[in-house]
Amino acid sequence: MARLKELYAKDVAPALMKKFGYSSVMQIPKMEKIVLNVGAGEARENPKVMDAIVGDLGKITGQKAVLCKARKSVANFKLREGMIIGAKVTLRGEQMYEFMDRLFNVALPRVRDFRGINANGFDGRGNYNMGIKEQLIFPEIEYDKIDKVRGMDITFVTTAKTDEESRELLTLMGAPFEK
Repeated sequence: MARLKELYAKDVAPALMKKFGYSSVMQIPKMEKIVLNVGAGEARENPKVMDAIVGDLGKITGQKAVLCKARKSVANFKLREGMIIGAKVTLRGEQMYEFMDRLFNVALPRVRDFRGINANGFDGRGNYNMGIKEQLIFPEIEYDKIDKVRGMDITFVTTAKTDEESRELLTLMGAPFEK
């Protein structure tokens, strides 16, 4: 379970220190948190949709999801301020490393025609964003029990200052970037 955390301490941190020439161990980038977000516009018409989304996120992460409400009213989308439009889960510590391990080694290889994750998802400040088209790639989700195939956004927040440092950190942690 703590395989990635041990890998970080034993292999990843020394490799990053050597490659980027840090003078202090406190400069070495590390994972801060992982945020999973599911947006559900259809929750306006059918509030029961959110129960399914919260249940799926709970199964995938082992943590209860937080409901997200609209900040502004948008007439074109028939959206009022305060309406529930999504759910998110923030993972830190042990659960973060465990989820990361399952994502890279179990879930992503189950994607059809998988050649690696896109390397263009960095934001310029050392964080990485990626999208998943269906929640079925996680083994915890049973195909028969879902009402609709939904995607999600996954954000990897690191303490890295640049995209290069962040990419190297994620690569050493096992992220399967496309070649």
